[in-house]
Amino acid sequence: MRVAVAFDHRGVTLRDAVVAAVEAAGHDVVDLGVDTDAVRVDYPDLARAVGEAIRGGRAERGVFVCGSGVGASVAACKLAGIRAAICHDAYSAHQGVEHDDMNVLCLGSGIVGPSLARELVERFLAARFVGEGRYLARLVMVEELERLSDG
Repeated sequence: MRVAVAFDHRGVTLRDAVVAAVEAAGHDVVDLGVDTDAVRVDYPDLARAVGEAIRGGRAERGVFVCGSGVGASVAACKLAGIRAAICHDAYSAHQGVEHDDMNVLCLGSGIVGPSLARELVERFLAARFVGEGRYLARLVMVEELERLSDG
């Protein structure tokens, strides 16, 4: 799997942990930056980059890190077809994929440390969408909400 990774100036502190977790799980990293905290980077620009990588087929999933994870998830969810969520525990990191077909994991560098970040990325990447019954029906409902917001 190809995994788009992006970090704003605050999220860069988890960069090494996230990249290492993606690679250790046997996946390819699509690096969308940044690698320094010296220059402020606005998270909406990176949300667009992650979303476009997924929507354009350059990546199947994404991991996006900002200071709290909130801005990353709010911005990424504005893009049609992107189902992003902030996760600070292992259960949410895999359950979000299994039940909600989450395709972008958002993390807060001020909330989780490198060890937990690695675990969350591993759980996120190992999970698969159940794709049955109520989970599929709910995903269809979410897609309908996307269409309503475009009109």
